[in-house]
Amino acid sequence: MTVTERFLKYIAVDTTSDPSSDTFPSTRSQEAFAKALAEEMKETGLENVTVDSYGYVFGTIPSTIEDYQGKILGFIAHMDTSCAESGKNIRPRIIKNYDGKDIVLNEEKQIVMSPRDFSNLTQYQGQDLIVTDGTTLLGGDDKAGIAEILTAAQYLLAHPEIPHGPVRIGFTPDEEIGQGTDHFDVEKFGADFAYTMDGGECGELEYENFNAAEAVADFHGVSIHPGSAKGKMINALRLAMEFESLMPSAQRPECTEGREGFIHLDALQGSVDHARSEYIIRDHDMSLFREKKKHMEDMARTMNTKYGYEAVSLKIEDSYFNMKEKIEPHKFLIDNVLKVYEKLGIRPQVQPIRGGTDGAQLSFKGLPCPNLGTGDHNCHGHFEFVCIQAMEKSVEVIVELVKLWH
Repeated sequence: MTVTERFLKYIAVDTTSDPSSDTFPSTRSQEAFAKALAEEMKETGLENVTVDSYGYVFGTIPSTIEDYQGKILGFIAHMDTSCAESGKNIRPRIIKNYDGKDIVLNEEKQIVMSPRDFSNLTQYQGQDLIVTDGTTLLGGDDKAGIAEILTAAQYLLAHPEIPHGPVRIGFTPDEEIGQGTDHFDVEKFGADFAYTMDGGECGELEYENFNAAEAVADFHGVSIHPGSAKGKMINALRLAMEFESLMPSAQRPECTEGREGFIHLDALQGSVDHARSEYIIRDHDMSLFREKKKHMEDMARTMNTKYGYEAVSLKIEDSYFNMKEKIEPHKFLIDNVLKVYEKLGIRPQVQPIRGGTDGAQLSFKGLPCPNLGTGDHNCHGHFEFVCIQAMEKSVEVIVELVKLWH
């Protein structure tokens, strides 16, 4: 199959993950997809193909070098799609030789994707795009990555004259809900280094991400009938608003970009008696990350001193850390990608991730793992699209990286 044929086959399967589920993987559809991928991998000729009880799919492109003793490379992508938009009944459409103008995704619902709103469209004039019908996401995040990895595997298996060591392939569930590496067995995977293929323009190279934490602030009020509340009531909702007012306004997500971090109020609910605020804390710089956490702790203490009791109870838990410190000692991982991009005429875009990635958590588990773009854009929404030529180029990137690995 071509990478396009694979991609269209994979997005026909709904693999939306479910953050409210208490199972792993979070949805049965991911289990079924994992088993189908494993069968396809076996039929393609990959060896040591396994699906474990958590839904992780592993396989090997066998070495073409006899008695290979070097380090082992891997490629990883995730099987689930975001629950931010429906992943069911995806109706893709291929636009040949895109003319650079507005794309009518759905005439009946008057859904139009315009380069005025999505400037990333303009770079693909004259190329072929796969778009949605405007009612679902496309699923390129991350089925483009899966299609590219398996198409590259098919090519390498068909060309045993290319010298390389064994190449490990892994597909993970539940990445979109932050659990993609929870049960990833690095030792069983058996690679020394790997790349995730996950979203973004072909040419992206990411090995920095946020340090991340979650904070939950509980506000304990004093509820009194409002008719006799003078001097007695302490409204927990107002405590929550006061606490938020003490957060630096310049450190909100809508005020930051690049490597600038933030403190983000993600949810607020409650009543006069009790309220709860949920925050996420992000920063690429570890010292600034710690400062943000300390600021929240200091403000909780300030309010408790002001009110004379534990008006605020704050709990902060770290989520993941910046993988840069784990990648930089292995700079050849970055150098190899830049060599390949230069060879293939791809414009490199080395940039930090304003978010997290499976690769970050795998790097801290002992598997250094930068991320590469796949040609998918506007993910998690119905304006998602993927460029066919970019997917084909990403396949070449994988093949060329393997060629360097011997």
